[in-house]
Amino acid sequence: MKPIPDHIKENLDVLFVGFNPSIRSSETGHHFANPTNRFWSILYKAKITDRKYLPTEDEKLLDLGYGFTNIVARPTKNAQEISSDEYRIGRDELKAKIAKFQPKIVCFVGKGVYQQYSGRKKASWGKQSESIIPGVVDFVAPSSSGLVRMGIDDIAEIYSEIPRLIDMINFHHE
Repeated sequence: MKPIPDHIKENLDVLFVGFNPSIRSSETGHHFANPTNRFWSILYKAKITDRKYLPTEDEKLLDLGYGFTNIVARPTKNAQEISSDEYRIGRDELKAKIAKFQPKIVCFVGKGVYQQYSGRKKASWGKQSESIIPGVVDFVAPSSSGLVRMGIDDIAEIYSEIPRLIDMINFHHE
């Protein structure tokens, strides 16, 4: 199983951070490629994208200001297979990436991803009151995995805060 490439560049509006690639993502080389994963539908429903993109188009989202990475690069069947050492190394690498590329918002796709990154036990949905990397907004969203019991409309409602946040940040930077 091989890791998949990050899609990342400087000054992105949003860097989406998942746990780690699925087996399907590893096989295809694309983010959120498992057919049971609702990520691409959520982005469209939340009005983050103007249409439902396919996992094979993940790189095209860089042009829209959206990037992708994971806290752990090793593909697994599920996040339970990730070791604490892998999380520790991944957390350090992720902090370095965020500090280097300075996205406006880092969206953690899953509360557990944020908890591993931040070391905080508690997190609410949406914008966090304190950021780990100064000048970058931390945003916690539900995982898009088909295993999550929340309905897709409820999940999309949380993600729909992102375009409003981008507008606010851009307004303050003008």
